[in-house]
Amino acid sequence: MPDNPPREHLYYAEATALTGSLQLPLVQEIRAHSALKLPEKGGYFSQHSDAYRLEGVLSYKSSYTQVAGNSDVKEGHGWSTLGTSVIEGLNVLDIVTADRVVAQLTTDHPLIGYVPSITFLGTRFENLRIGGHPVKLDLDLNLFGAKPAGDKSYTSDPGFIKRVASQYEGIRAHQNLPAELRQRYNQLPTTSDRQESIDCSLVNHADGSYPGQSFGHVIDVPNFGQIHLACVRLEQSDFDTKTGAPKKTVIKLTMLDLHMGCLAAGDIGAGGLTHNGGTRP
Repeated sequence: MPDNPPREHLYYAEATALTGSLQLPLVQEIRAHSALKLPEKGGYFSQHSDAYRLEGVLSYKSSYTQVAGNSDVKEGHGWSTLGTSVIEGLNVLDIVTADRVVAQLTTDHPLIGYVPSITFLGTRFENLRIGGHPVKLDLDLNLFGAKPAGDKSYTSDPGFIKRVASQYEGIRAHQNLPAELRQRYNQLPTTSDRQESIDCSLVNHADGSYPGQSFGHVIDVPNFGQIHLACVRLEQSDFDTKTGAPKKTVIKLTMLDLHMGCLAAGDIGAGGLTHNGGTRP
């Protein structure tokens, strides 16, 4: 065995335009639409779905996804992974509508070290409305900031933690905050000897004249349910015994996470991405 075997990167990315399940007004499992998974060897793959309608409950005009993994062309850079999920003409019960919902996530793993840089450039909502009223969003695509120095974890980066803590404080500051949200956003991050994880959002605040009340990125709509916007979950684990660097980083993005419990009952997720590539040795 050579003293310094060449490094190799195992790519991983998943993209889904829509998924979920309903209990009311009809019982229906919603299969994953435009679902893709990137092979470990990388490459480029895309998927497209035409118009979809589930009675008068849920519809969209089209959706598509793409995943790609390649060696970065820039000198001194390592391996780049791209995931995109787009859904157009989304309509849920004529209450939640959007012309276009775009989830886009890029991770760049370094030649030396393990922790990737993370960017969400291209991610956006176009003409998101609730009950016909526009939703104005404070969208922060730079939530993660620059890759932490020294191959440290994002959960140990003061800038990232400060931005997420500000989100949590903003949520807890709202009056009439539902108990489950107060508990969920009460502390950060969750840590064990093997894993660190944190839940946050690319949306700091939602505003508008729509029915209901906003709690940061969560909108509670009477007689409909809760709408969670641009939810991100970060997990870092398998820490190097010498440097403390996490060898495994998982990023999950869901643009629309609907939890309905009145006119309709069930859960719907739109614009879903997961990245989980890794480098060895």
